Amino acid sequence: MPNTSSQAEPLLYLVHRIPYPPNKGDKLRSFNILRQLAGRYRVYLGAFVDDPADLVHVPSLSEWCEDLHIERIDPKLARLTSLRGLLAGEALSIPYYRNRAMRDWVGDVVARHSIRKALAFSGPMAQYLDQAGLARRVIDFCDLDSAKWTQYAAERTWPMSWLYRREGERLFAFERSWAQRADASTFVTEAEADLLRRHLSTTEASRIHAVQNGVDADFFSPQHALANPYPDGGPKLVFTGAMDYWPNIDAVTWFVKDILPGIRVIHPDVSFTIVGMNPTPAVLALGGPGIQVTGTVPDVRPWLAHADLVVAPLRIARGIQNKVLEAMAMAKPVVVSAAAATGLAGENGRDYLVASTSSEFVQSVVESIADPVDAQRIGCAARELVLSHYSWEAHLNGLLYLVGAHTSESA
Repeated sequence: MPNTSSQAEPLLYLVHRIPYPPNKGDKLRSFNILRQLAGRYRVYLGAFVDDPADLVHVPSLSEWCEDLHIERIDPKLARLTSLRGLLAGEALSIPYYRNRAMRDWVGDVVARHSIRKALAFSGPMAQYLDQAGLARRVIDFCDLDSAKWTQYAAERTWPMSWLYRREGERLFAFERSWAQRADASTFVTEAEADLLRRHLSTTEASRIHAVQNGVDADFFSPQHALANPYPDGGPKLVFTGAMDYWPNIDAVTWFVKDILPGIRVIHPDVSFTIVGMNPTPAVLALGGPGIQVTGTVPDVRPWLAHADLVVAPLRIARGIQNKVLEAMAMAKPVVVSAAAATGLAGENGRDYLVASTSSEFVQSVVESIADPVDAQRIGCAARELVLSHYSWEAHLNGLLYLVGAHTSESA
């Protein structure tokens, strides 16, 4: 519930995508941050909606907010609008989220409620923090998005490689500039934070912090009785995630084309299920004998609970993957790529299995299927790791400290 005490400070919270329902990676983090903030502040939330289906959830946010302002984004129109960045010499991500009504609301709500502290979730939302009256500004970048675009560039051909490389360069300049101006900036892992720290002065770098993701280990628990969604047959492999997100599309495409055939040489009856909302035509085309693409499901947990193995073959990954933490919380053995394992606590071979190449993935999956006792051992260790290292409340207490929850005035 929102903190309605007249003694509670007001706080501005800006999010690039409505933080409800928490059904994908960024929304899981932004929603849990909202819950923690609501316990200490009167939260004024400004957010965008890029999926019309999310509009029905707007009223639910009042449970955690004193007030909120929602602006619609039409992704196709926003992409066209973002091209203004080419003329202005700025990253396209910035005009994509530039909105006069949002800026007017921010200015008005800060003035009317004497708001002194603000938290922006994701780099592009920092553009709204340049407001008179704000005495403390914190940015949760989550990941260094500029590095993601640079990584995309290496995977694409011209002209997209040029466009992505340009986006990486321009967005990094924006991220660096705001990290220099903000009172504190946070990232999901130390590795992501270090990518920016090395380009800052010692004083500026001291304001960069890592605040890891968490997982609801009571909700994602092997103790729940969940109906088996799979048909009878051989070993079950599963991947979960939003299937309109290019790194996820790349991951399942690589798995189906380069990894799964090798597994089927040893286990011809193995099946692979891709679970997640908004599968693109490229993802749907992967479906076939022994390969299922579910689309949106009401609950991902049954698909995790009854899988023999969870795979996360992400070749492009920033920060800690919520999909990996959720599978581990369900006590499932997980085979992760080296990129997806970056920043993850625990040890390879004890809490999860790391595979860097297609042949390593084949070997790890085949060996896990052949030795279910060892796979179960890894799954149990994975859940213990989640319980000891990945509590949302414990991690986000650090973010609340940086925002200034430990003081009544700006630090």
